[in-house]
Amino acid sequence: MDRAVQRHISVLTAAVAALGMTATLSGCGTGGGSGDVTLKLVAADYGHGSEDGSQKYWDDLARAYEKKNPGIRIDVKVYAWKDVDREVATMVKNGQAPDMAQIGAYADYAKEDRLYSADSLLSVPVQSNFLTQLRDAGTVRGTQYGMPFGASTRLLFYNKKLFKDAGAEPPTTWDELRRAAAKLKADGVKYPFALPLGTEESQAETMMWMLSGGGGYQDENRTSYRIDSAQNVKTFTWLRDDLVGKGLTGPVVPGKLDRAQAFDAFTKGDVGMLNGHPTLMQKAAKAGIDYGMVPLPGTSGKARATMGVADWMMAFKQNGHRKETGKFLDYVYNDANVLAFSREYDILPVTVTGSDELRTDSQHADLKPFLDALPNSELYPFSQVSWAKVSETVKQEIGKAVQPGGNPAAVLAKIAGKARDAEAEE
Repeated sequence: MDRAVQRHISVLTAAVAALGMTATLSGCGTGGGSGDVTLKLVAADYGHGSEDGSQKYWDDLARAYEKKNPGIRIDVKVYAWKDVDREVATMVKNGQAPDMAQIGAYADYAKEDRLYSADSLLSVPVQSNFLTQLRDAGTVRGTQYGMPFGASTRLLFYNKKLFKDAGAEPPTTWDELRRAAAKLKADGVKYPFALPLGTEESQAETMMWMLSGGGGYQDENRTSYRIDSAQNVKTFTWLRDDLVGKGLTGPVVPGKLDRAQAFDAFTKGDVGMLNGHPTLMQKAAKAGIDYGMVPLPGTSGKARATMGVADWMMAFKQNGHRKETGKFLDYVYNDANVLAFSREYDILPVTVTGSDELRTDSQHADLKPFLDALPNSELYPFSQVSWAKVSETVKQEIGKAVQPGGNPAAVLAKIAGKARDAEAEE
């Protein structure tokens, strides 16, 4: 680059800074035309009904954006978590990809070259404001495609009244958990320990238990799957024999129990304890449940790692609306909107500035244990292109591992085999 060009760029940069404007990568190159544009967004529902559903959050945000940006319309469709990934996959397969999708996995679409990279969409300040751990988890082969949208960690929730009535203590080990569950059952508690291994989000419950047993989805180097490891087989054998087999998980078999059902039962006072994320706090408080939270128990103490979860925003190339999409996403990720979403649904912010501000918010002090756990939590293998397929297989199969007469080793081996097949296709 010659000196004249360099001087021109320097002058232009200084002028932009003086005007208080942000130069964005999405303003460079081609992509997105002029005139009226409708951006289609498919998003997951974090609420529990029409009153607090995510559709209202997105509709309010979209209308506010449209007022500031004439000529751009935001069309949002919200689906339940158990349906949203499948709905987006169907749209993509039918050649009707939305402009944006806020769902559970992105890497398979990145592999197929269907997504815009984050640095072709977002302004530099917005992209650099993502928490480093989450930004790295959104990266495939050195390029970020997944933009984190909402994060959480997990703790063990327990009903203080039910524990007191049963003479039980919050557990720190598996043996203590089993003994507490037995006391709760003897006292007539419907679900001593709610174990949701149904199709809604059983990949999360599965990972929590794998971590608490010293295992996980991947090997210690995070390079390949180890789903059928000895530690994982031992963990699910214990669940089958010491919890499910002893009647300590309630009247609905774990393979048929979804997370939403388990959370609803907790807010009705029917659950003694269960693994939960921050959104359960709000729902339990509204229902008048006096609850406590402790780290997830492990075999001989608290689990070696806490599970962290991030949900993902991605932008599809199909409709060619890169410029308009990038501008809208910059708006989505400003602190006001990030924090509004976090406060509404007790979801952890995915940005550095949002996390810092929430830490000082006395009205949301109960989120601090989850915020503190996030930097050292272990995430799903999001950057594995095969993760979406593996996650779906876990949802369909894992409940069979703990059913009476089930064979944990065989079930985990089946899932591991499908994971290896999916890896081979990467």
